Amino acid sequence: MDTQSMHLRILLPFKVFADENEVSNIVMETSKGSYGLLPQRLDCVAALVPGIFMYETKNEGTKYIAVDAGVMVKAGSEVLVSVRNAIGGVELGKLSALVKQEFEQQEAAETNVLSVTAKLESGFIYAFDKFRNQ
Repeated sequence: MDTQSMHLRILLPFKVFADENEVSNIVMETSKGSYGLLPQRLDCVAALVPGIFMYETKNEGTKYIAVDAGVMVKAGSEVLVSVRNAIGGVELGKLSALVKQEFEQQEAAETNVLSVTAKLESGFIYAFDKFRNQ
């Protein structure tokens, strides 16, 4: 790999989301605002906040990914991004609708988990009280 490009890997807790070579620039959201990386940038680490992560490759052009909170590490030409969740593969204009749909699905799943947990807790308390009163 030449010194005018970077190797980008975006990792999720359960898989590799993206593995891109020949990345010419990267723009990400940090707690201090937008942050850009070029291949000659010194090594660094940044805490990422939920937002749009943009990178440009020589062959495929600009790509946009919605990312959750995470961390970015740049060491030489290697850039490693580790986030909790990422959504991509669509145009920037369609990304907002896709993120909204994903959040609605996650909220429904969380509500379901809370409901099941509450039922388990009440069942346990009922059984414990019944046992204690025998």
